Amino acid sequence: MFNKRIKIKQLVATEQTGDEVTVMGWVRTFRNNQFIALNDGSTNNNLQVVVELGLLDEAILKRITTGASLKVTGEVVPSLGKGQKIELKAKNVEILGDSDADKYPLQPKKHSLEFLREKAHLRFRTNTFGSVFRVRHLLAFAIHKFFNDRGFIYLHTPIITASDAEGAGEMFRVTTLPFDNPPRSQDGSIDFKEDFFGKSTNLTVSGQLEGELGAMAFSEVYTFGPTFRAENSNTTRHLAEFWMIEPEMAFCDIEDNMNLAEEFMKYLIQYVMDNNRDDIEFLDQRLAEEEKQKPANERSEFGLIEKLQFVINNNFERITYTDAITILLESPAYKKKKFKYDVNWGIDLQSEHERYLVEKHFKKPVIVTGYPKEIKAFYMKQNEDGKTVAAMDILAPGIGEIVGGSQREENLEKLEQRMREMHLPVEEMSWYLDTRRFGTVPHAGFGLGFERMVQFVTGMTNIRDVIAFARTPKNCEF
Repeated sequence: MFNKRIKIKQLVATEQTGDEVTVMGWVRTFRNNQFIALNDGSTNNNLQVVVELGLLDEAILKRITTGASLKVTGEVVPSLGKGQKIELKAKNVEILGDSDADKYPLQPKKHSLEFLREKAHLRFRTNTFGSVFRVRHLLAFAIHKFFNDRGFIYLHTPIITASDAEGAGEMFRVTTLPFDNPPRSQDGSIDFKEDFFGKSTNLTVSGQLEGELGAMAFSEVYTFGPTFRAENSNTTRHLAEFWMIEPEMAFCDIEDNMNLAEEFMKYLIQYVMDNNRDDIEFLDQRLAEEEKQKPANERSEFGLIEKLQFVINNNFERITYTDAITILLESPAYKKKKFKYDVNWGIDLQSEHERYLVEKHFKKPVIVTGYPKEIKAFYMKQNEDGKTVAAMDILAPGIGEIVGGSQREENLEKLEQRMREMHLPVEEMSWYLDTRRFGTVPHAGFGLGFERMVQFVTGMTNIRDVIAFARTPKNCEF
């Protein structure tokens, strides 16, 4: 069998010497025709492979270049050098894949994140992105474990849908009609009856509506899948394709919803801290170095590990939207006109407002409830004041909103009335309204943007650096 290898992470962790092992990986550096730093992606720690002079002929030595892939068999011995306790004394070195040293983009030097975005197909091989994507993997695993351990059913909701869950209209169309000459109705509009599904369809913006259907049978469900927004936002916080986790719970109100969301966030952070301390410590150091480059007044008060521990150890502050507006209006930042966007009751809070509440005022995550109904989706439960809805957003340091959720309106008449007010097709949504016709119950749910959670846990400041291949306006590479 070709693959009888041991992973470098496992080998380095055991620190056991005297065994003959086989490792495979990519060359990070090769010094003095003798010392190979080999990495297989299981950890940021390289394994030092020592090639005795005379073991390999000149032709082979010339092919051991940065980026080349090797299969090495040898004896694990105590290391004489600093930084590692063991090294591999090579007995046989086989080159699996050559790498042209002059053309390989990732030379052993520091590269900017902007440069690495252009080389996203190779950036996984760097320490920073190795750490980010191992943490991303662990967070994804922890999400499934959290809900599975609590009896939730994992529901695969459709990617292609005919409904707009958010009512925002920023959707990617799905069609098989010819672009140059689509069939048209008598009034000149496109005739979607000729399309593949016989109607206008789009990529989903949320699995929530279908999730509610599942919750009305299983009590608790969750979705975890890709969602799409055709929003022309070229920012460090937005993607056109991103992943969402959306639990839906029957027999739950807004307080139950907030409690679960807070418990969920803390669990995910703790899971990564417990199971991948090495990468978190690396990312903590990376962020500290990045912060040093900023002016003193822009630096974060917390290091990455400090921030994560602080979130785990403290209850989230809970305030109403009205309270939030009052705090912002009375803030020095507002009085000194430091906010780019105005503040008044009824606005949709901007990122700068959210971050002020979290980072300057409360200095911990904040849950805001009771938003004006005019700025929230049709399905949210209307409060008795007639002005607000039972919505809740969790605001996190560094990125602002990370979770958005609500208690859903279970009253059929109120829901239909709200849909008509917002000019939504009540008849076409009859399947959704059936959940209110047949055994309606109080229920609630939320959505967590997965990439924003990965950003929060890794300390990366640009959302394009926590997804493998970012999809943004005018950018669909790889």
